[in-house]
Amino acid sequence: MADVNLKVEECVPGKWYVDENCIACDSCISIAPDHFVMNEDSSHAFVTKQPETAEEEQLCEDAKASCPVDAIGNDGE
Repeated sequence: MADVNLKVEECVPGKWYVDENCIACDSCISIAPDHFVMNEDSSHAFVTKQPETAEEEQLCEDAKASCPVDAIGNDGE
């Protein structure tokens, strides 16, 4: 389960975040490329845009479900 206290600093403000456990697998980026991107040194992903519609929210949920290390969080969950 993602830990909001370990949220990577690049994440835009909002309920969705990526924590320091990210292994840069690209899964979230392949599922929701408008919301997740890789940082400059490709060591972890981060949230670049919070979802605004139900469809975007579902893409982020799908990305969260695909994360092999549970590094994606939603409002602390």
